[in-house]
Amino acid sequence: MRLGVLDVGSNTVHLLVVDARRGGHPTPATSQKAELRLAEHLQPDGALSRVGVDSLIAAVHTARDSAAELGCDDLLAFATSALRDATNSAAVLAKVRADTGVALEVLPGEDEARYTFLAVRRWYGWSAGRLLCLDIGGGSLELAAGRDEHPAAAASLPLGAGRLTREWFTGDPPSRREIEALRDKVDADLAPVARDLRKLGEPDLAVGTSKTFRSLARLTGAAPSGAGIRARRVLTHAGLRQLGSFISRMSSADLAELEGVSPSRAHQLVAGAIVAEAAMRALKVTELDICPWALREGVILRRLDTLDGSTRDDRSAHDAPTSLGRLTSYEARCSG
Repeated sequence: MRLGVLDVGSNTVHLLVVDARRGGHPTPATSQKAELRLAEHLQPDGALSRVGVDSLIAAVHTARDSAAELGCDDLLAFATSALRDATNSAAVLAKVRADTGVALEVLPGEDEARYTFLAVRRWYGWSAGRLLCLDIGGGSLELAAGRDEHPAAAASLPLGAGRLTREWFTGDPPSRREIEALRDKVDADLAPVARDLRKLGEPDLAVGTSKTFRSLARLTGAAPSGAGIRARRVLTHAGLRQLGSFISRMSSADLAELEGVSPSRAHQLVAGAIVAEAAMRALKVTELDICPWALREGVILRRLDTLDGSTRDDRSAHDAPTSLGRLTSYEARCSG
């Protein structure tokens, strides 16, 4: 079957179309992105602005039409922290559905961590042993660890690179005082979660996913995208510390000129580096493997796991430890 995954994030609305079958490797067919920066359209009262809503509806319309033209059998549409944070989220979701016919669902942060962990597990396989997975998005940081397909612990913290840039930096580049204040805040927020994750034991493999980690790894010498999806890419803590000192003195315009840095995300790279370094330090991790699969692939894989119709709920709701909290149902996440 051909699946479309529509990911509405803090920075982009991303449609990924894959050809997939249960038990098989999803093969990407096409990928389309719209840079909306929805999180920047959150007003002082926390509501998504009219401009933000209108741009979201237009982007969903375009993605829906593209998915139909490409022959998608199903469109899995979800949103992450930007809409999760919006005080008018329910009204926005209702309007999106009324205007586009797409049932856009908001993923809880812990589910983001679990789906990303699933994608990482499937990428590396069982031989990787105990995994630790980190994912820095625009609005949040997801962490998960465990030996199975379902993590033994999963957490989501409001430490996204875009969010922290907006809330803590006033200059471009930020001042030394702003950087130190942000480091103190990130260290304090990470401490209890890192302590719980370390109790699970030292990971056999620590992994970073998504754009922030890929950019940081590229800037410290990892292979470029042209080397292919299978090329091993690693981000070391020592390299990250050196990089952080370098990029913290650069303006976003200068950062955008660096290879591997998206111009639309350059302004939040310093905050992303601060979060990455603090997380690695708190978790006592000296290096991260960079995984090409992340949340979108996790959503696809879980959808494929349910193709036989044997369950209408995500299996992880039954398999995962109860301490992880509630998991949203399969029907609540996937339209169609």
